[in-house]
Amino acid sequence: MVKKANSFEIFNHWLLAVSFFILTISGYAFLFHLEQVGSVFGGFNLMKDIHNWAGVVFGVSLVFSIFNYLPVSLKFTSDDFAWFMKGGGYLSKRSVTVPPQDELNAGQKLYYLVVLLTGIGISVSGIVIWLRPVAQNVNTWVLFSHLVHNITFDVMVVAIPVHIYLATLANPGTFRIMVYGTVPLSWAKKRHAKWVQRMGF
Repeated sequence: MVKKANSFEIFNHWLLAVSFFILTISGYAFLFHLEQVGSVFGGFNLMKDIHNWAGVVFGVSLVFSIFNYLPVSLKFTSDDFAWFMKGGGYLSKRSVTVPPQDELNAGQKLYYLVVLLTGIGISVSGIVIWLRPVAQNVNTWVLFSHLVHNITFDVMVVAIPVHIYLATLANPGTFRIMVYGTVPLSWAKKRHAKWVQRMGF
């Protein structure tokens, strides 16, 4: 077994995930005025507070994720582009040999960048909606923030389920990284050959 994720990375991943699901459920309840969901949270007023502070947790967790994922996510190589050309091997019913990948494969790099950008958009717009800054054109800013908030949410609500599928059913063995932090060496060599070589395994 080889170490693929440290304890803080695992903790921060689940903090980000749990806060996102709280935000998603409460956000849907606000959008469609779902009384039953609101009652689970103790009423809409309390749900609003929970939603706002869960957003703070999400934003802070997103910032911490930068230290683990952003440096490697910004390094795209010719192997990464070749990986995209082959769809990561997911688009063929037959076994496809994909180029060797680093600590994150090309799809994971792109996914993280999407989550980071949309996460920043949804966090900043959420703060504007919550605090309503003092300004002459505050209503314009709030309306624009609602638009950004909804668009970025739509992107994330599609991206996250795809991520869950790819990290479980589509790639058996991946989920254990965010539980135990380790993977079999043979698994790592197959999916992250560059990283394994760099780490000297």
